Amino acid sequence: MIDVKSMTQEELVSLTKEWGEPSFRGKQLFKWLHRGVCSFEEMTDLSKRFREVLSEKAVLTVPKRERKQVSEQDGTIKYLWKLADGNCIETVLMKYKHGNSVCISSQVGCLMGCSFCASALGGKVRDLLPSEMIDQVLFTQLDSGEPISNIVIMGIGEPLDNYDNVLRFLHLVNHPEGMNIGMRHISLSTCGLVPGIQRLAEENLQLTLSISLHAPDDETRNQLMPVNKAYPVSELMKACRQYFTKTGRRISYEYAMIDGINDSLEQADRLAKLLHVAPGHVNLIPLNRVEESNLHPSQSVSAFQKRLEQQGINVTVRRRLGSDIDASCGQLRRKVQREQR
Repeated sequence: MIDVKSMTQEELVSLTKEWGEPSFRGKQLFKWLHRGVCSFEEMTDLSKRFREVLSEKAVLTVPKRERKQVSEQDGTIKYLWKLADGNCIETVLMKYKHGNSVCISSQVGCLMGCSFCASALGGKVRDLLPSEMIDQVLFTQLDSGEPISNIVIMGIGEPLDNYDNVLRFLHLVNHPEGMNIGMRHISLSTCGLVPGIQRLAEENLQLTLSISLHAPDDETRNQLMPVNKAYPVSELMKACRQYFTKTGRRISYEYAMIDGINDSLEQADRLAKLLHVAPGHVNLIPLNRVEESNLHPSQSVSAFQKRLEQQGINVTVRRRLGSDIDASCGQLRRKVQREQR
């Protein structure tokens, strides 16, 4: 069965011509797929014969809403979607004054093993298809009734570990006949897979690259993020500098503030020194507690922020959203897995 929602408009035009349909049918099909229909029968301007062919030869991905949690504090909505194979993924809708952002997953589980993140507990199951990433945006928008203007690929999984599918998703969601979400409204977060950063630089897309840095030195980062043993801080920052030079896009550096681990003023000084080499914006993240982890939120966020600002670093503290609904990455999925066990 063909996953038509993962296909480009050009590929759909070629496919429909192979099936004896005029080329404009492929364009019609593309539009329907990006409206969030749940069956081929809903595509009312396609001929009955063509809809029958689609039902026989193609599959239409439609996630099942397994759980929905709405924050009473700030209106953040967290979804747990069940996929066709029974696996579950998380999506979070966050409301801001400038518009609504959806944080999507790129994999079922994660290989990276970061010590502060619930996503990696249990490891990686599989990559998500482009259609399954599109569905998170489409069905979150349809279910919530809230228009989505921004996408953050920062949910479960490492996007650059699923490079080809993520790149195809980016082009599909950006297509003017699809959801038409501009690249400048999309952020992609990576824990630091240097070859993927280098490949992405060559694409020269106008998205925002976010680096989950979380430590300014190898000793600390090795403790928090196993990926650093393969791509140490110096190599990562070199790739970031090359990315900035190639694309002209300033990088966002994510930094989870962890008590007694990465929150000293000396580490703030080291971080500032790094960022004078590869400029960008620092996003300090108050740590969300993970039940299976012994790490604790830092009490020094303000002092750390002030130290960076004194050295000319552009820094903000991320507003905590959805803390009452397991909104941190991987938490809801783990919670449901525990309940089922």
